[in-house]
Amino acid sequence: MCSPEGDGFEGEAADLEAGIWVRGVDYLSGWRDAREAVTELGGALRLVGVETAGMRLRAASGADGSGVVRLELSAGSAREVAVLARVAAARLGKAG
Repeated sequence: MCSPEGDGFEGEAADLEAGIWVRGVDYLSGWRDAREAVTELGGALRLVGVETAGMRLRAASGADGSGVVRLELSAGSAREVAVLARVAAARLGKAG
């Protein structure tokens, strides 16, 4: 989802025809939760300097109505995130 600040993340409108909808499942709450998570993740990635060009974050709902965040990265950005994850793991004593 694009943020109102125009952060460079590409947005995508909800695809209401993409799946089967089950009566009684609250897909909207899951999507809202995922949308908040997209904002948090996008902000954290920008904060640590991950290149946003070629990055796409999208909020969605799973079949059970739970929030789902879809992250698409360029190969370079994926490598940046991998390095950051390794550094974080080392700092937390989880490297191995």
